[in-house]
Amino acid sequence: MNIMSLLIQLVCGAVGGNVAGGMLKQYNLGPLGNTIAGLLGGVGGGQLLGMLAPSLGAAAAGGGMDIGSIVGQIVGGGVGGAVVMVIVGIVKQMMGGGGSKTA
Repeated sequence: MNIMSLLIQLVCGAVGGNVAGGMLKQYNLGPLGNTIAGLLGGVGGGQLLGMLAPSLGAAAAGGGMDIGSIVGQIVGGGVGGAVVMVIVGIVKQMMGGGGSKTA
């Protein structure tokens, strides 16, 4: 993995976490919580997508920053960030952390 792939995954993960937090108010962790969960999920999601789609992983690892590799990193990071933010929000609710309840 090169630094450019990591940065794309981090930024897209943070964006994905905040977008998911804005759309799913019951799991919202606040701006900082959404960003942190998104950062972690972005890197994990990008890595997972790289393993599941070896051509994307090979292109990113080889330093090839073609459009397919970049789109793969963006999608993997954004989705991974959103998924981890929702999982953390669910765990927080289950532990009695509250969250906004809608009627």
